[in-house]
Amino acid sequence: MLPPKALLDTLAGHAARLFSGDTPLPRSEFEAQFKALLQSAFTKLDLVSREEFDSQMAVLARTRARLEALEAKLAALEAQQKPPAE
Repeated sequence: MLPPKALLDTLAGHAARLFSGDTPLPRSEFEAQFKALLQSAFTKLDLVSREEFDSQMAVLARTRARLEALEAKLAALEAQQKPPAE
């Protein structure tokens, strides 16, 4: 994975080559090349889809809820185990 600055520099260099041609590219060709350029940059960022992100957030929320319930049970058990103060 490239550092963000290097990725942006690479992306800017490729975009500059697209814009600086002697003959302008047809719109469809330019769009296709630019889309390929962006897809290449995004794969280097190791991004996840929105669906995967939402799924992992749901798993995390369930895990936190279970952890909080276990911590509460543990605190109750520990309170039961303490001998009364004299």
